[in-house]
Amino acid sequence: MKRTQIPHLSLLGSRAGAVLLAAALIAGPGLVTPAGAVEPTPEAATTATPAPSVSPTPAPAAVAPAPSPATATPSPSTDPATVDRSSEAYRAAMAAATRSGGAEMGEAGRAATAAATGLKATTEALATEGTWTPTFGVKGMDVSQHQPSINWQQQWNLGARFAYVKATEGNYYTNSIFGAQYTGSRGVGMIRGAYHFANPAASSGADQARIFVQKGGGWSNDGYTMPPVLDFEGNPYAGQIINGFNQGNACYDMSRAALTAWAKDFSNTMKALTGRLPVIYTGYYWWKDCVGNPLGFGDNPLWLASYPLSASNNAGPIPASWSTYSIWQFSSTGPFANGGDSNVWNGSTAQLQAFSRGTVGSNGAIDAKWLATGGATGPLGAAKTTSEICGLVGNGCYRAFTNGNIYWTSATGAHPVTGAYWTAWGKAGWQTGIGYATSDAICPTTTTTCHQTFQGGNAYSTPGVGTFVVKNSYMAAWKAAGWQDGIGYPKAMESCGLYGGGCYQEFTRGNIYWSPSTGAHAVTGDFWAAWGRAGWQTKIGYPTNDVTCGLYGGGCYQAFSNGNIYQSAATGAHAVTGAFWNGWKEVKFQTTIGYPTNEAICGQYGGGCYQTFSGGTIYWSSATGAHAVTGEYWKGWRSAGFQPKIGYPTGPVTCGLYDGGCYQPFARGNIYWSTATGAHAVTGAYWTGWGEAGWQRGIGYPKGSVVCGLYGSGCYQPFSGGNIYWTAATGAHAVNEPYMSQWRLAGWQKGKLGYPTQAAVSYAGYKTVRFQGGTMTWTASGVKVAYF
Repeated sequence: MKRTQIPHLSLLGSRAGAVLLAAALIAGPGLVTPAGAVEPTPEAATTATPAPSVSPTPAPAAVAPAPSPATATPSPSTDPATVDRSSEAYRAAMAAATRSGGAEMGEAGRAATAAATGLKATTEALATEGTWTPTFGVKGMDVSQHQPSINWQQQWNLGARFAYVKATEGNYYTNSIFGAQYTGSRGVGMIRGAYHFANPAASSGADQARIFVQKGGGWSNDGYTMPPVLDFEGNPYAGQIINGFNQGNACYDMSRAALTAWAKDFSNTMKALTGRLPVIYTGYYWWKDCVGNPLGFGDNPLWLASYPLSASNNAGPIPASWSTYSIWQFSSTGPFANGGDSNVWNGSTAQLQAFSRGTVGSNGAIDAKWLATGGATGPLGAAKTTSEICGLVGNGCYRAFTNGNIYWTSATGAHPVTGAYWTAWGKAGWQTGIGYATSDAICPTTTTTCHQTFQGGNAYSTPGVGTFVVKNSYMAAWKAAGWQDGIGYPKAMESCGLYGGGCYQEFTRGNIYWSPSTGAHAVTGDFWAAWGRAGWQTKIGYPTNDVTCGLYGGGCYQAFSNGNIYQSAATGAHAVTGAFWNGWKEVKFQTTIGYPTNEAICGQYGGGCYQTFSGGTIYWSSATGAHAVTGEYWKGWRSAGFQPKIGYPTGPVTCGLYDGGCYQPFARGNIYWSTATGAHAVTGAYWTGWGEAGWQRGIGYPKGSVVCGLYGSGCYQPFSGGNIYWTAATGAHAVNEPYMSQWRLAGWQKGKLGYPTQAAVSYAGYKTVRFQGGTMTWTASGVKVAYF
């Protein structure tokens, strides 16, 4: 819902207070996103980063937060010491001022955002909040007296599965409709709980905790009661005078130490009264600036208020006591609570139920592991939390120590995860990514690399390289590639977002690539370079197996989804794909034309392409497909003028012709070969003339290319048993012995006979050659010439 102003009160308060809180709600998108459940940080850093969320989509660029004021701890105002906030007069004044519902959860931060960023940014944020929810977790809501008419069934239908109800504020306000809201939410099946809006300037933490419990803030492990909440945020009445009482600044005119002590007092009292530590609701920047971002609250679950200005699963920075949040209030304008506060539980429904019940824990396994490592004097150091926290993903538990954490599940046992291993685990997605640790860190004596095993992979730490996780999905590929002796150790985390939904991981001597359809396989050295020359995934896809050797001639190959890469010592590695692979197969692969010596090269005559092999070349065109041209046939093709003259090959070499001959067809002719003549093209009219003369049985095989420039613009092609002569007027016809000798005596083309117009086919019984000017007929006594 839109934030409503408390009657007679200004929400903005003093300018200093507003600026101090300005950044609290614009923590927007950042570099990382939340994990599946609460995770503590082992470091004492003041700006812990949340673990990645279940959403793989990178968040948009973050909105820069407003700077903090120059003075981290605001100076006290001049009058607060004279105010007796425990007096009945003060309580009555505050009760009168807050009779309509009191402060709303998160309102001071929203007002500060408006002051610091202007109305436009806030309007955009509100529009985003009201129409968007995170893509993970269990959704919920929080309400107060400001939402008097909630249709709980409607909220359930919208997706809300838990609700927090404001019970009390300070030492002066009780929600008059708390009971109706508390039972109404439970009546439709929601898990519900109560929250207290703190006013630490009004009375002690213990006093307000006791009031809270008396007015509805209790807890039971019935599975549908959430733990109580301390709403600890900026002073909604900052800079105001209410019925003569000065309300102080945004930090309640209290020091950081005083606010920290107040929160501890409230928390410890709640634990004593209910058996549960309260959830702490706060915003990062107010907690940092007013409370000082202290450590020591890691045992309390975190409810983070942060409203991104655009749709993002990233809740922004996390206070130092925590590594992530249990609940995220991502919106104050819907979609739940009639346009009000909307939240998400950082986990599954089962984990939310376990969280509400409280968890038995590791039954001492975590403390036993800590003591086994040396306790406070060991590598983990002293405990940072007083007890273990449970309800993590997979019903896990953890306890934070100075130098790391110990995590436990019933399936894995208790194991420390520290330093670089903890960082790598976070980058791999925490428990939702690779599960829990199944061992402590292991450092074999045979190597300088250490590792720690997890349910879904292992983290490897190599000096000079770093610590990175290898997921189980990559493990078989790493093994197939020879483990560390083959491609070395990982030097980066898995990186996704490649073409076709692929991912890869870099190792020191190669990479492993994965896609949904091909699985994971290593690509290294010459094969990797050849893959790049072939156009990577966009051309020949992802690898479908590992390198296989032992091929003909000592070769190796690696299969890809759209082709293979072949390698030999003499030729290197090159891809053979599609039609070229079919053309290579047509000539029996390596045994005939060897291994590829280059990738396919296009841009040839007529749009053709070719790929060279050690024993020949495969040529392709859209009209002819791909076929190899080798040795003598390539020379014959060259003599015939290559593609411009007789086109591209249309098939492979075929043997078994008359007298042991072979031929290869081309688009505009054939190349014929015999042992005696070599390979030469026969095309067009010459091919027709050859057929007229009886093919190889008549005049043998061609022994040369066509020669032109004869008398009368004629041409001829020599064959082993005669020649074929051509002119535009006569066409192409063969002249063979014994007719050739008589034609020579008659003066060749220049004589009266001229060029032949029909060949003689002696074996078929035809014995006459016709010429332009006469005939030659063979008889038993010789060849007789007759002129027209």
